[in-house]
Amino acid sequence: MFRRTFWFTTGVAAGVWATTKVNRKLKQLTPENLAATAANKAIETGHRLKDRAVGFALDVRDGMAQREAELGDALGLNAPVDHELPAPRQYAAIENRTKPKTYVVDGTTYSYNRNEDH
Repeated sequence: MFRRTFWFTTGVAAGVWATTKVNRKLKQLTPENLAATAANKAIETGHRLKDRAVGFALDVRDGMAQREAELGDALGLNAPVDHELPAPRQYAAIENRTKPKTYVVDGTTYSYNRNEDH
């Protein structure tokens, strides 16, 4: 009698366990639950991709800043600035314009200024 009771109880427990497992799996496979699970996984994946993209963008920005500093040093752009103005340039090909050149023909004085009215 004890054997029969043991096996009956074991069978009932296995049946309850199997029924519970099957019902849980069936609830997981309903269209609403599948849609919710897919949406949650898509949101999680989106967050992971966003975090990676932001990390990548920050790495690229740091690399750009480092490379710009290297190029600035190589080209002398980061050198200290001399705030003194350079001396005015002297142009050898341009004449001194303080007095216009003139020439005299038959007692009349003419200038070389081409901009004067004729």
